[in-house]
Amino acid sequence: MAAEPSREWSEEQLRSDDLPKKDIIRFLQDNATQSFLAEHKLMGNIKNVAKTAKKEGLVLAYNQLFESKRFKGTEPEKEATDEVKEVKSDSKPKESKAEPVDEGPPKYTKSVLKKGDKVNFPKKGDTVSCWYTGTLEDGTVFDTNIPSTARKKKQSKPLSFKVGTGRVIRGWDEALLTMSKGETAKVEIEPEWAYGKKGLPESKIPPNAKLIFEVELVSID
Repeated sequence: MAAEPSREWSEEQLRSDDLPKKDIIRFLQDNATQSFLAEHKLMGNIKNVAKTAKKEGLVLAYNQLFESKRFKGTEPEKEATDEVKEVKSDSKPKESKAEPVDEGPPKYTKSVLKKGDKVNFPKKGDTVSCWYTGTLEDGTVFDTNIPSTARKKKQSKPLSFKVGTGRVIRGWDEALLTMSKGETAKVEIEPEWAYGKKGLPESKIPPNAKLIFEVELVSID
């Protein structure tokens, strides 16, 4: 049985824009079983996988690998190979049907709390900076980057990332593309465009959770 690898990155490092998706994919391909990689759609050329994989999904897969301990050498090769074939055959028709037209209505709603300049809107690939607070439907705050005092806010930096590139959950990507600079909005995201059936245990987000964010779009670069 293969030795268990050590964690290379902390939770904060995993979610940082400084850590490329390719590095996480390479680690998973080097250390996870074939069936694990197939389940998370991480098989194949790293560049190709990076094009379709979302950062949040990779972080989730990284954490699940250590939770499930499905490292290379922990399962029979034949069983893993059969499972990979099954997943691959299932995934082919899904790829051919992956057209936005078939997705139905958006899986989020947005309410403007404070109007922006209505002139400067981000485009896919632009770097946006945001202050935000995320809550569950019962009002529980599961994440925020807003400091407790105005003084601390001046010393802190808002969250920055390239919008529309899968660095954040899809509901965020889609909603921010409709916001103008300076706008503050309440965004309610359905599970399908958030963390889905699995949730995000490390952030105390349960499975099938609808998420509510108050987001301020500070700047667009």
